[in-house]
Parts: sequence; structure tokens; C-alpha cells
Amino acid sequence: ASGASACGSDQITPIDTGPSAVSVTETFSDTVTVNGARTTPFTANRGGNVTAKITTLSPDEPVIVGLCLGTWNGGPCQIIIANDNAALNTTVVGTAQATGQFCARVYDVGKLTAASDFTLEITHF
Repeated sequence: ASGASACGSDQITPIDTGPSAVSVTETFSDTVTVNGARTTPFTANRGGNVTAKITTLSPDEPVIVGLCLGTWNGGPCQIIIANDNAALNTTVVGTAQATGQFCARVYDVGKLTAASDFTLEITHF
């Protein structure tokens, strides 16, 4: 019966009985329009680093867009970390504290003159 209760203890030691953490990279492609945005929800299966990287922008590679990471509840992406000056190969990095629903968002920051296709790589655990 020892360890059945944490009462009276100042310290709780988590026990990780699962397999070693392995990162997952997901690739998403879409189009962001002038004054528009595209949100990509994803699930992190455990806490750890989360990165979103723009790997392609076309037809205009030098274009500037916004890129953010946030939490997802089925509605809008609740922005946590944002870069409003993102270009090709820009990465936004955050930390998921636990398992959960998250999102990455690519959006026009007022610099698009035409729709732009993009590819986004999201890496998480």
C-alpha cells in the first residue's frame, strides 16, 4: 500500500513507463490569400519542443507572411508565439507542457499582393 497516496509528501516524482520520446514531423501544404489565414491543427502526444517551419512559398519566395503556434480547441487558433515577419525557412519554436491539441497558422500581415502557396513542417512529440 506504500505510495498509494501523495498526502504528506512534498515531492512527487513522475514515472515515465512509455517508450522513449520520438519526434514526429508532419507536412502540410495550403494557400494563404490576401488578408487571409490558414490554420493547421495537430496533436502532440507528449510534452516537448514544437516547431513550425515554412519550407516553401510560391510563386513569390521573398514574400513576408505571419507564422504562429498556439493552442487549438476546435475554433480559432489561440496564438501563443508569433512571428509577423516570417519568410521562407523561418521557424517558430515553442514548448508543449503536456499532451494536447495545438495549431500552426500562416497569415497575411498586409504584404501579400496575390495568393501564396506554402508548405509547413511541424515537428513535435
